[in-house]
Amino acid sequence: MKVLIATEKPFAPAAVQGITNELKDAGHEVVLLEKYASTAELLEAVKDADAMIVRSDKVTPEVLDAAKQLKVVVRAGAGYDSIDTAYAKEKNVVVENTPGQNSNAVAELVFGLLVYAVRNFYNGKAGTELMGKKLGILAFGNVGRNVARIAKGFGMEVYAYDAFCPADAIEAAGVHACKSQDELFQTCDVLSLHIPATPQTVKSIDYRLVNLLPKKGVLVNTARKEVINEEELLKLMAEREDLKFVTDIKPDADEEFKKFEGRYFSTPKKMGAQTAEANTNAGIAAAKQINAFFATGDTKFQVNK
Repeated sequence: MKVLIATEKPFAPAAVQGITNELKDAGHEVVLLEKYASTAELLEAVKDADAMIVRSDKVTPEVLDAAKQLKVVVRAGAGYDSIDTAYAKEKNVVVENTPGQNSNAVAELVFGLLVYAVRNFYNGKAGTELMGKKLGILAFGNVGRNVARIAKGFGMEVYAYDAFCPADAIEAAGVHACKSQDELFQTCDVLSLHIPATPQTVKSIDYRLVNLLPKKGVLVNTARKEVINEEELLKLMAEREDLKFVTDIKPDADEEFKKFEGRYFSTPKKMGAQTAEANTNAGIAAAKQINAFFATGDTKFQVNK
């Protein structure tokens, strides 16, 4: 089978080598499309591909229509909102993700951002420590569990809420389970977001919810840009000079947020999975899933059933 690795934001070289070896050892042909500058390049490359591995690349109906032979797309990472999963299903194309492979990388970045924030962005003035602070984790999946693990090393009190994870499972991980989002925000000094972008969560992090944070609260987002109600958060930060917001997904209103100097920071690009280890883990997992799909029809990680 012909497998296209289509990455506008490339994998690390070691990851590309690992992915290629995995696929070629199974007898597949590998085509690499990196740093492409236009959709036209992607449409041309995908037209005779049987499988495709992507990162944050958009797999739209236009792409799926061009891919006449496509049978499976694997997103090397957990989030897959860049892929039109419903249309893929109509086209009988299986869409999979690789959950858990980037989790530690994202979790470590959370604390890189947090230390930077609570130390006043290293401006030379006295900041605060994370030890003894209450950390709230919104969504207790693979990333959330890693965040909890690291937070305990900092000596933080850890709380979590997840509408789809039973409270006893959260408690079993040594984390306090909150009964609602509101309770989580009201309780915690620091709130770390790990929810996906769905019709229910888009713009759900709004004025009312974030305003529940205690004085000097910190909001950190390494999830999805779309979950933040930017207009309402801008309004709240203008009213509450004690709040800080740090993110690895640059908001659409980045320039407006920048006016809150000393209380806002965004990385230039999404950085959560940007480590050599995460690149390699997610990429090789994607290759193994494609091999399993063609060898046995395995669709364990399918997200568009």
